[in-house]
Amino acid sequence: MSEYDVIVIGAGPGGYVCAIRAAQLGLKTAVIDKQWLGGVCLNVGCIPSKALLKNAEVAHTLRERGKEFGFSFDNLTLDYSAAVKRSRDVSNRLTRGVAFLMKKNNIDVHMGTARLSAPNTVQVTDDKGEVKTLTARHIVLATGAHSTAIPGVTIDGQRILSYKEAILQPTLPKSVIIIGAGAIGVEFATVWNAYGAEVTIVEMMPRIVPLEDEDISAELAKAFTKRGIKLMTGSRVQSVTALEDGAEVKVSGPEGETTLKADQVLVAVGFKPNNANLGLEELGVRVSPRGFVEVDDTMATNVPGIWAIGDLTGKLLLAHVASAQAMICAESLFGLETTPIDYSMVPRATYSSPQVASFGLTEAQARETGAEIKVSRFNFQANGKALGLADYGGFVKLITNAKYGEILGAHLIGPEVSELLPELTLAQRMELTTEEVASNIHAHPTLSEVLMEAAHAAEGHAIHS
Repeated sequence: MSEYDVIVIGAGPGGYVCAIRAAQLGLKTAVIDKQWLGGVCLNVGCIPSKALLKNAEVAHTLRERGKEFGFSFDNLTLDYSAAVKRSRDVSNRLTRGVAFLMKKNNIDVHMGTARLSAPNTVQVTDDKGEVKTLTARHIVLATGAHSTAIPGVTIDGQRILSYKEAILQPTLPKSVIIIGAGAIGVEFATVWNAYGAEVTIVEMMPRIVPLEDEDISAELAKAFTKRGIKLMTGSRVQSVTALEDGAEVKVSGPEGETTLKADQVLVAVGFKPNNANLGLEELGVRVSPRGFVEVDDTMATNVPGIWAIGDLTGKLLLAHVASAQAMICAESLFGLETTPIDYSMVPRATYSSPQVASFGLTEAQARETGAEIKVSRFNFQANGKALGLADYGGFVKLITNAKYGEILGAHLIGPEVSELLPELTLAQRMELTTEEVASNIHAHPTLSEVLMEAAHAAEGHAIHS
């Protein structure tokens, strides 16, 4: 039996960060994972997908914008398998980096399936069926979540895919139907369309990226339509059937019922927590009706000594949220005072083309509060750096309190907007006003000037519009 101060179950962006912070605080720490260090994010999620998206950006430029940039090809060949290989290389490099960090911080790594047999005891079964027992004063659950399918639809990994099969397959589908227009759906649409695949997105809600501000959804829809991506919003999937030569999707929507056919179907409709066979029910760990583990502001569950972080908590299923929760959890169990996360102000990013980034209230949500608000907007079309990049679609939209000038929400769509968002989230966190953001000198020419201009617009004196 091995004894620890902290055992972390799950080695994703929440789990390994929690383990490192606990070790930094002088706690004897172990981490358990049944498959890989780095979790879904580093291995088959946010990291390899960004590598694919970079390849897609280059592919789109080569295929569609040669005349604009002054080059041409007689026989352009795009090797999609090379893009996938590069994405795997990027992923593997980071995974090796996590292994190095575990060793550097003297964290024991146990590979296998974990199950709690007591509030301070974990049974780990490796791939050979051998079982070992670990004990700790604190156990942190960081097991994440998995993609969910539509009832009655079977993911076969060949014709009907989840994100995992989609990101690993080395071949490009000639045609694909994507069910779900959230972040995963629109990012894969960007990749496959850039390589020349025929892409159709089916979304049950009235607009794509339905959790974003309505103006953002409209702008992304316009950009996707221009690229030739077919959008079917307000449409419900009735059935998905694998065929010998592809797949068939029956859809009912505003125009009635229709049958779509394609080489493959990607199901990207949501996630469920990885809570099965952990021993939670036997120990009385409280979970929500949807199966997410309930925690307080310090990440503690209702059972003393058991904590939970990341997607398993269902707060916001984002890697950076898991990492933030991990820091709070490690410091809380050590006895340090921590600051609760304001989940309503957490940044969100979608790496489609154009990119989408946002935080806080949408315009509709802000108006529902009854407070007097200001809405300001500035287009990338008037930004010199964006014009130089030949990537000038989109805008920055700020929602502010009319009386005090504080930022209530920000919604960005355009070139590299995920990199611009931190200035605004920091401003909101430090209670800066749009006047103060506008008076901050921004280097020229930069994309960040759009933030300054939008802040000037909120104050009623935009310079370049």
